[in-house]
Amino acid sequence: MSKKLIQQYVCQQCGGIHNKWNGKCFDCGAWNSLVQEVTEKSKSFLAKNAANNLLVHELDENVSDVERISTTICEFDRVLGGGLVEGGAILLGGDPGIGKSTLVLQMLSRLCEQGRSVLYLSGEESFQQIKLRASRIGISQNGIKISCVTSLAEIKATIAQLEDVKFIVIDSIQTIYDEHIESSPGSVSQVKSCTFELIRLAKQKGFTILFIGHVTKEGAIAGPKVLEHMVDTVLYFEGDRGMQYRMIRAIKNRFGPANEIAVFEMSDKGLNEVSNPSKYFLPTSSQQVSGSCIFAGIEGTRPLLLEVQALCVPSYLPSPRRAVVGWDTNRLAMLIAVLNSRLNINILDKEVYLNMVGGLKVTEPAADLAVVASLISASKNIPISNDYIFFGEVGLSGEVRSVSQTEARLLEAEKLGFKYAVAPKIDKNFSCKIGVIAVNHIKDLLKIL
Repeated sequence: MSKKLIQQYVCQQCGGIHNKWNGKCFDCGAWNSLVQEVTEKSKSFLAKNAANNLLVHELDENVSDVERISTTICEFDRVLGGGLVEGGAILLGGDPGIGKSTLVLQMLSRLCEQGRSVLYLSGEESFQQIKLRASRIGISQNGIKISCVTSLAEIKATIAQLEDVKFIVIDSIQTIYDEHIESSPGSVSQVKSCTFELIRLAKQKGFTILFIGHVTKEGAIAGPKVLEHMVDTVLYFEGDRGMQYRMIRAIKNRFGPANEIAVFEMSDKGLNEVSNPSKYFLPTSSQQVSGSCIFAGIEGTRPLLLEVQALCVPSYLPSPRRAVVGWDTNRLAMLIAVLNSRLNINILDKEVYLNMVGGLKVTEPAADLAVVASLISASKNIPISNDYIFFGEVGLSGEVRSVSQTEARLLEAEKLGFKYAVAPKIDKNFSCKIGVIAVNHIKDLLKIL
């Protein structure tokens, strides 16, 4: 087998390979993202027809069910789809200081209490720093094995020695390097090679592995996009570091539902579970204020009620400002145009501010009706009663369309004491006793308000 070195330029955004340096990557269009990397190319002479026959299965074969390992942190089990899976690979990303390492330490402590062997491999912190964090949040488990390492070869040797380990944490994958690749840690080649090798070991030996990943300034996990394709589950931390609530969202999950969320509250003792997040996202004051209404949403499989706030003020700028927190700016612009065209409510010349209270990012179209109600309330200074909830999708003609999981939204609202739901027309009869006010067009919304 002969080897030779190859010099190439790899895009750190998309992983595209170029033969020479360019200011712009022709694959993804990113500027100044090409970095020189040197790799070894192996040329081997394989015997002809040396490959073995593949093992072929049929769908009607009997296979054992996937076994789950509970972390005893109910919110984290929920976002994983029921618990950890043997041989599974999990990628956890989030902003610096948002609580990734803290949550991992708490989870390792819970697994040790069940008598399971765990290993924490840190490439960013020393053992003293990890112990200080553990002492601060009240963790003193002797069963957590900790090692500070960045070499892939040393990690593989450590895993080979500890045959009984069932859960391994890599903090973080961008700090691990392979000695056979001539590039710095965190580069596309290093991240791909190290992740592939560690996942292969996890599948082969049957332990669960969790990677902690850095994020870019845009909020995406640093490194190639193929990293998210290689793992089984991708989790993102959401929420502002200045707020006490943290959300973990499952972007991808091969063993459970995607877009599921877990809600935690940050305290001096670590992250505490929030079993009923709707109670924390609702307004605490009973005073009715214009521009505020309650939206009944669905996050994954969980119904969630939160407050939508809107504010309209005069503007003296040629292009009035549109500020949005937790929602899509383009969708807000669309609904403002619909109000102007279908209801003759002109707020195009006003500054509009929209806020989803609590730091949660709402993506489902069912929030359209709540946003329209808050905009009408803010522009006309009409307070909305705290007994009402809103949900429904609004089209360009102003019609209100039905959304999924209506019964779950109504049951959650009834449980929290709401009396009326302003929603699209419902054809089915549900068991809940909350009053449903059907609206077919946003013109009907003016009569209700």
